[in-house]
Amino acid sequence: MKICVVGAGSIGATLGAKLAAAGEQVCLVARGAHLQAIQSDGLQLVDQIGSHSGTYRLPASAEPSEFGPQDLVLIAVKAHSMGPVLGRLQPLLGPDTVVVPAINGLPWWYFHRAGGRYEGARLRSLDPDGTLAAALDCARVIGCVVHLAAEVPQPGRVQYTAGRRLIIGEPDGSDSDRLRRLQAALRRAEFDCEPSSQIRRDVWTKLIGNLSFNPVAALTGYRMDQICADAEVLEVIRDVLREGIEVAGRLGVTIGMTPDQRIDVARKLGAARISMLQDLEQRRPLELAAIVGVVIELAELTDVAVPATRTLYALVQARARALGIGG
Repeated sequence: MKICVVGAGSIGATLGAKLAAAGEQVCLVARGAHLQAIQSDGLQLVDQIGSHSGTYRLPASAEPSEFGPQDLVLIAVKAHSMGPVLGRLQPLLGPDTVVVPAINGLPWWYFHRAGGRYEGARLRSLDPDGTLAAALDCARVIGCVVHLAAEVPQPGRVQYTAGRRLIIGEPDGSDSDRLRRLQAALRRAEFDCEPSSQIRRDVWTKLIGNLSFNPVAALTGYRMDQICADAEVLEVIRDVLREGIEVAGRLGVTIGMTPDQRIDVARKLGAARISMLQDLEQRRPLELAAIVGVVIELAELTDVAVPATRTLYALVQARARALGIGG
């Protein structure tokens, strides 16, 4: 399978290297010093979870136009970079190319083939002017929820530190040939890849964790294990989890998990440094719109009060402004 990973940062590079190790034909789109290091010395993967540690000399460029049509495009950029990225995908798209956004937060395609009263609705916080909707036909999309942790400690080097689980699903919940092919490829690469007929439920199950844990990590500097060991902080986490679960329920999504059960899931990540904390420490823009802002928008849409979420949003936005970074 010809696969282009667009956004070969921590998660993207991990996916790309392990898919290449499993025999797929992989190319990478990256930028800056990380790209230069990959081009000169190869991509170094420290695989603490599986057996694919090594140096991978994969084609890499800042320009998708260098690679031509692919069977699969994996997008692993930050949510706020999605607009510019989707506008540059066209050279990678053949008639049957599948696009898998492996991103944090609620995806811009959320209401595509969702059915019900919000079918096809556009979310202002994610796609204010319709750029994303116009840039890519959502019929190409397979949803993906990533339960992995990785870091880029230096350009050209990625450490895969936790998790094997990837959940994939068609937006309409159907079982398809392309879904089964994607699952097979990811399983060959040592990921625990599960097909889902309810991908929005899986999106929400991760989202409520990101909604609560990510801003708290950015504000406190805590690793995941430190958050889970702080009883007072966990009370804030529980309040935000309850609000997220209620918003999801108003949209017809039953998560089927209590706040404490969701906290237990987070505990399994151990001492992982959450992505929003990594971004804040590196003075990179934070994924606040896709993780927190969109939940507030949906709360307004469904008439749910979310005071704890609004407080956390205001504080982490202020923290980002104080450091001179976006979010």
